[in-house]
Parts: sequence; C-alpha cells; structure tokens
Amino acid sequence: MSDDQPQTLLLGPGETMPNSRLPVLIYRAEAGGFEAMFAANGWVGIWRNGVYDFDHYHSNAHEVLGVEAGRATLRLGGAEGRDIEISTGDVVVLPAGTGHRRITRSPDFVVVGAYPRGQQSYDLCRDRTPEAEIRITKVAMPESDPVRGQHGPLLTLWV
Repeated sequence: MSDDQPQTLLLGPGETMPNSRLPVLIYRAEAGGFEAMFAANGWVGIWRNGVYDFDHYHSNAHEVLGVEAGRATLRLGGAEGRDIEISTGDVVVLPAGTGHRRITRSPDFVVVGAYPRGQQSYDLCRDRTPEAEIRITKVAMPESDPVRGQHGPLLTLWV
C-alpha cells in the first residue's frame, strides 16, 4: 500500500447494521483543514461535532469524517464489526449503510463531517429495514474522493 492509498475495511451485513459491499476507507495523518479540503473535492453539508455513542447508519448518503482534534475509538459495522483507533488528521470514509458509533474519546475530540454533493444525511437509522436497504442501493457514487479529489483512490476502490 502506497502513502496515497487508504487502508480499506470491508464489513459484511450484521444483525442490525446493513453495512455495504463497498469498503470503508481510512486515511491516516492527513494535514487537516478538512472544511476546505472536503469542499474543494465536492463534499458538502459540512458540520463539526463528534460521533454518536450508539450504533447507527445513514441510508441516503455516504459520509466522510475528518478528525480535527483528539482521538477516539470507533466501532464500525455494528456489534459484529471492528473497532478502529482514530486521531488528529485521520479521515474515515463511510459508504451508505455502514454502521458506526463512538466507543471512547479524548476530551478534545472534534470531527468534521461531510457528504458528496447532492447527498445529505438527515436520516439516522438504528436497525436494518427492507426500506432502508432499498434506499442504500439507490445512493449515487461520489464524483470525487473527499481527500484526493477527481483522481483519488475512492473512484477505483468503490466500483
């Protein structure tokens, strides 16, 4: 894996989280400035906060999380999923349907989040439903990678 390539994590369907056939992408130690980076690469609806401490997923949008400050442990994929450690500068790209929750965090933990242009994540799903799984299949592929832009690895890894 080159320095330009993110780590990938493929999570199969779980009891309560549908997850995705697409891999989670994890970029380590990016420079920061996530608002500008995400916006320049066509990821919008930018927000600053944390990550909920309960399992949930979004059925109508892919989501990117950039760690602006601090560190945390996230569980990806629901109860059957995997725990990952993230810290300042890390970026996690979650395909629609991917379960996620915060397990631990430092007091200064701040995340910058965004969605591909044309997608907004107002739904907050906590259980698998046939309706949500149908919505997930209709979520469009992003036009660009939130970190590397038009020629980023997301465009070849998410096929």
